[in-house]
Amino acid sequence: MRAAAPRAVEDTGAAAFPWDEAMGFAFTVLRIAPRDFWAMTPRELAAALKPFADMAVAPPSRAGLEELMTRFPDETRR
Repeated sequence: MRAAAPRAVEDTGAAAFPWDEAMGFAFTVLRIAPRDFWAMTPRELAAALKPFADMAVAPPSRAGLEELMTRFPDETRR
């Protein structure tokens, strides 16, 4: 018996799910075994990742960046 050839996937413009990053995070940070990772539902995976997503920090605003640049100027070498 031969396996069917893979069907072409229509490009919808949506970003592909970042499987490599999700697996790496689950295996190393959460220490989830591969068997348990692949047994999870998408909702369970989202719940496991949620506490870490809330830790993300937004970049500074333009005004905040300018304030930091004023307070901590780059040194110029001569």
